Amino acid sequence: MSDNTSRMRTIFRSKTTKALDRIEDPRDTLDDSYDQQVKLLHEVRRAVAEVATAKKRIELQGQEMGGRYQRLGVQARDALTQGHEDLARAALERRALLEGEVAKLQAQYSSLEKQASQLQERERRLTDQIAAFRVEKETIKATYTASAAQVRANEAVAGLSANIDDIGTSLDRARDRVAQMQARAAATDELLTSGVLKDLTAAPDADIERQLAAITAQAEVERRLQSMRDAAGSDAPAAERGDQGPDGWLSIGQGPAS
Repeated sequence: MSDNTSRMRTIFRSKTTKALDRIEDPRDTLDDSYDQQVKLLHEVRRAVAEVATAKKRIELQGQEMGGRYQRLGVQARDALTQGHEDLARAALERRALLEGEVAKLQAQYSSLEKQASQLQERERRLTDQIAAFRVEKETIKATYTASAAQVRANEAVAGLSANIDDIGTSLDRARDRVAQMQARAAATDELLTSGVLKDLTAAPDADIERQLAAITAQAEVERRLQSMRDAAGSDAPAAERGDQGPDGWLSIGQGPAS
């Protein structure tokens, strides 16, 4: 009972450890950190695109104001040439107001240009950092995977070493069972041969027939032996002494043996 309880505790502890390893797998943590950095890089690139768009919009607006500023100057000179000083003054007043608006636009453009430059620099640095982090991440993951495989291999070897006694005992029991079965098979063969055990699958008079066949075979051997003695003291032809040529084998068992 205590052995079963200990075994159950070991199994539970092993499964719990494996579950915690899956939850706290550093490879997953590294992948999550990498994904977060990539998302941050996408946000920076989106900000760069937005600033560039705003900068282009101000640039187009400034070009439009610049064209209007030039036209007002031309209109003021033309009005003054034609003797319309009041129109010339009105054009110059509008031009002065426009200068103030252009100045504000120039300040916004300069601010966006600086912001865009900073964002581009951050994007470049973040791209380099992410590339370096990716290399380091894959290196750490490969090292962790190899180490985990080594730990599993070592645990398997340790488990085999811990159970080696049980394995040896099992082999000894198997060898004993094989030896017992072989001895039993040999014993039953001897009993069947001696007639102590009966072969239930044989014919009812098989034992008598077997004994008669053995007696007949022995008598035939004695008859042939006596025939050979008689032939040795006579001048029997070679054919009667068994020299019957290449086809003599066809007559074996067909007539009286010489």
